[in-house]
Amino acid sequence: MRSKEKFSTVKICKYEYFFVPLQTFENLTKMLQLILLAFLQAFCLCAGQVLLKIAMTAMPPFSWTWMYFGRLATNWWLLACGISFTAAGVLWMYILRHYPFSQAYPLSSIAYAFGMIAAMLVFHEAVSWTQWIGILLIMAGCYLTVQ
Repeated sequence: MRSKEKFSTVKICKYEYFFVPLQTFENLTKMLQLILLAFLQAFCLCAGQVLLKIAMTAMPPFSWTWMYFGRLATNWWLLACGISFTAAGVLWMYILRHYPFSQAYPLSSIAYAFGMIAAMLVFHEAVSWTQWIGILLIMAGCYLTVQ
């Protein structure tokens, strides 16, 4: 008995066509959605870390005083950090609900690359070539996990 698999026609040039199972396109679309969501979640996570560092550098040295905690409560950088972490958490919950954990979790390491770029651009830190090699290896691992 032949399976009744649905096919889509794909045009490769002016006169040639080939048929691809629709499931292939659905899988590709789902994988691209996962990658996009993982990038967005990693960006929100990294932005939260950057905002937390900025918030903490704007604070005076820690002390158990009302003035310190009052400044902490009115630190707008800290509020932005909380919003960013909340967005990252909501995105992560969505990703975990709709995608395989074995593919989603390794993609969360994209945040390391965003963190390295933020260290350079926001905090003007020097990044060594060995750190860049590490980031490239992480990105290669991310690529391999979505294959």
